Amino acid sequence: MGLRHSTTKSFYYAFCGIKTAYKNEPNLKIHIFFAVSALLTGAVLKLSATEWLILAFIIFWVISLELLNTILEELVDLVSPDIKPHAKVAKDVSAAVVLLSAILSVIVGIILFLPKLILLFN
Repeated sequence: MGLRHSTTKSFYYAFCGIKTAYKNEPNLKIHIFFAVSALLTGAVLKLSATEWLILAFIIFWVISLELLNTILEELVDLVSPDIKPHAKVAKDVSAAVVLLSAILSVIVGIILFLPKLILLFN
């Protein structure tokens, strides 16, 4: 199927992919900014183990979908350099998936943080 690489080399390529996406995708930077903000907020508000698990899952979910969106956009550009209706649908729907995951992350953030913030400021 392809070249076989050592596990170490596979991790190297994976981290190169994250670095490349971070450098080239402004939306990934936005997601990471909000992820770090959520992690810091969670630490200040002393989330429970279950809450940390939920927060970690939603952060990785959004970032993973953003990376998949980047893959799809790059592949569409590669195979369809001209603007075509099907290519537009693929890109738009892929972006919609990321948007929905980001909306879900806001809902999860409200559920996790709002009750603790209300208690903190009362």
